[in-house]
Amino acid sequence: MLSISDFQPYTGGMLDLLRKLVEIESPSTSKGAVDRLGARLQEELRNLDAAVTVSEQAKTGDHLLATWNTEQKDEILILCHMDTVFAAGTLKEMPARLEDGIFYGPGALDMKSGIVIVLAALRLLQQTGNFPRRAISLLLTSDEEIGSNTSRALIEEQAMRASLVLCMEPAMADGSLKTFRKGTGSIKISTQGRAAHAGVDHEKGVNAIEELAHHVLSVQKLTDYARGTTVSVGKISGGTRTNVVPERASAVCDLRIAVPEEIERIQEWARTRTPVLQGAQVRVTVDTNRPPMPRDARMAVTFQKIQALSSQLGLQLGEGGTGGASDANFVAPLGIPVMDGLGAVGEGAHSEREFLRVDSLPERAALLAAILTGW
Repeated sequence: MLSISDFQPYTGGMLDLLRKLVEIESPSTSKGAVDRLGARLQEELRNLDAAVTVSEQAKTGDHLLATWNTEQKDEILILCHMDTVFAAGTLKEMPARLEDGIFYGPGALDMKSGIVIVLAALRLLQQTGNFPRRAISLLLTSDEEIGSNTSRALIEEQAMRASLVLCMEPAMADGSLKTFRKGTGSIKISTQGRAAHAGVDHEKGVNAIEELAHHVLSVQKLTDYARGTTVSVGKISGGTRTNVVPERASAVCDLRIAVPEEIERIQEWARTRTPVLQGAQVRVTVDTNRPPMPRDARMAVTFQKIQALSSQLGLQLGEGGTGGASDANFVAPLGIPVMDGLGAVGEGAHSEREFLRVDSLPERAALLAAILTGW
């Protein structure tokens, strides 16, 4: 097993590559930008003797699939994403920089450092003759930050071929792995009333905003902290002018669920919505983007095995979870072992203070190498 000290001399090279990747800005909404990063990564992958397949996309960046030892079985799939939440030009206000063992930069933590960790682990395994005799796949997607709409089918297809899936999203702030994530979705409430002059014919109108208010209060009550479910009305619109009884109104809510069964309760609430005001209409739609990744028995066993491997490296790994979702959420319902949070350790993802601890780069590369060879 390669040790952390085996990787530490390569920290400088990992940082050099990380800076280069961060300086290739790759906002999810810019296909050209993400494809420029993808072209750079194809060079890295081919230098590692990977077979690279490009899944071309019309609007988002192309997805990349790199494979090794495809003739072997017991495949491990590694998930990374190339896109970031930061708009082009962010580097001018938020330049990549290294200060006192901390690396700052847009997308550095989430998750270009995860990509760097994977490449470093695979490179040193090759150089030392320790490359595993099993099939390994690395999927680099382009739209994780905007819902993975074009990559979900590819993620699920590749995961179904694997015996283990590793997601290189950042670790928890204390370095813990992520053994549960909430599923994400939305609830949209639309109401219709009857327009009327607010001064002359007020009694003839049916106020769509008033109707909506009843359902806003009702949907907020779906939050159940004990079950891990939260509903938050995040956007409301309606009406045209103050002197017109509004005919239409709508609200969009953020939905987070910790267990799959909760979606049935939410959908039942939606099906049973009826108007409160005479003459009003109400329509509710529930959309789920990512299913939950619960800490079930399979997840517990997966964590214990990885924790045992980390102990051999002298690392004491904890576990935790988050209300945010990742591409690992798509894998959880498939019945395949999956582990998330294997990327760098830092804080401030998606913000102007996004950073990672430099010393976590060799640590996480050693951990990934240990999993690839010892699973």
